[in-house]
Amino acid sequence: MDELRELLGLTAELAADFYETLPDRPVYPRVTGDELRESLGGPLPEHATDPRVVVAQLAAAASPGLVAIPGGRYFGFVIGSSLPAALAADWLATAWDQNAGLYVGGPSAAIAEDVAAVWLKELLDIPPSSSYAFVTGGQIANFSALASARHHVLQRAGWDVERDGLTGAPRVRVVVGAKRHGTIDRSLRMLGLGAPTDIVEADSNGRMLAEQLRLTDEPTIVCAQAGEVNTGAFDPFDTIADACETAANAWLHIDGAFRAVGSRPRITSASGAGSRRADSWATDAHKWLNVPYDCGVAFCRHPEAQLGAFSARAAYLVFDLESRDAMDWTPESSRRARGFPVYAAIRSLGREGIAELVERCCRHARHFADGLRALGAEVLNDVELNQVLFRFADDEQTNALLARVQSSGEAWMSGTIWDGRAAIRISVSSWQTTAADVDRTLAAYSGQPAAR
Repeated sequence: MDELRELLGLTAELAADFYETLPDRPVYPRVTGDELRESLGGPLPEHATDPRVVVAQLAAAASPGLVAIPGGRYFGFVIGSSLPAALAADWLATAWDQNAGLYVGGPSAAIAEDVAAVWLKELLDIPPSSSYAFVTGGQIANFSALASARHHVLQRAGWDVERDGLTGAPRVRVVVGAKRHGTIDRSLRMLGLGAPTDIVEADSNGRMLAEQLRLTDEPTIVCAQAGEVNTGAFDPFDTIADACETAANAWLHIDGAFRAVGSRPRITSASGAGSRRADSWATDAHKWLNVPYDCGVAFCRHPEAQLGAFSARAAYLVFDLESRDAMDWTPESSRRARGFPVYAAIRSLGREGIAELVERCCRHARHFADGLRALGAEVLNDVELNQVLFRFADDEQTNALLARVQSSGEAWMSGTIWDGRAAIRISVSSWQTTAADVDRTLAAYSGQPAAR
């Protein structure tokens, strides 16, 4: 036990050492893949090695290739940092090593998930009777919600898809926006529903032009989104919900609802209150809630549909008839206890702290937009949330400036294509980001050194 305590202490020191390097280390590493393979690789070990040596050597070999995602100047994709309480809780979840698939595999894990889900539903304004599932991220959250949708609309059409499969089933019409996230299409493929063909055009910010929706009485799934990945725009949920409610067998799914946490008044003003009228929602806790990877959550207004899509029984499994077994609600059986870091994140910030984090990120995004305009960039979106989409005079200049900033190590953000032209997207999602980080990044675009 003394050796284990020493190992865990060493690990904590190594982690703290990494965090202390974040202000000064290049945001994206300069090491090559071949160099990392040289330091991490080698033949299969024949003999045991002291765990303390293994961990110390792993940290030394991996460090040059680590991206400074937990720092304040990583603006790529939509990725948050890990809040201190969530990071520590995730360490505990690993040490406790509970299998959260069944209640019997971790009663505390099951109850922590249940409490965290209740808190999340209140934060997101999701009906409290909705079911939930903690999963790996937005991809599987969308998959889980759309599996529930498939079950529901086909059951209403008189078809048992879990028993009979899709061969001979009524057609399920799937309606999506032109600027939907790629995880929607991937989920539909995995569910056997194929690539969507009913695609509704979007406006200049990526919002679905919901007035173009034309629904029939056939089984239908409509996919809206809360936060277009480039612009942060929200679809007009009330208009979409109205269309779904007039159809005989339509399900409304919203992808990305976690962006609404803490900013409900602004979101309601922009998109209406219709998000509460959806049938399912997919969220990413490792984005704005800033918990460690990986963690997503799926919610379903119709618990019987989620249960029908995923519940399974086997003689060797031990179910607790008086408690909730997570494997009844997710595609996973054995699974990590993801509720612990979510519980810790919400408990550490509270409603007010979460709202302040969101508002601070949005304020930094507006700071970015103003600074980029002053540098001659064209800001392409309405900067209502934490996303800034911009470009310079032409594709060559846009790509060159992005490459210069990325290679400088001062900051990292990703490029994209918007309306057929190169663009750059900044996502301010980290609790670590400060106004000084924004200024330092703007200075990297200007080519001038920033004060530190």
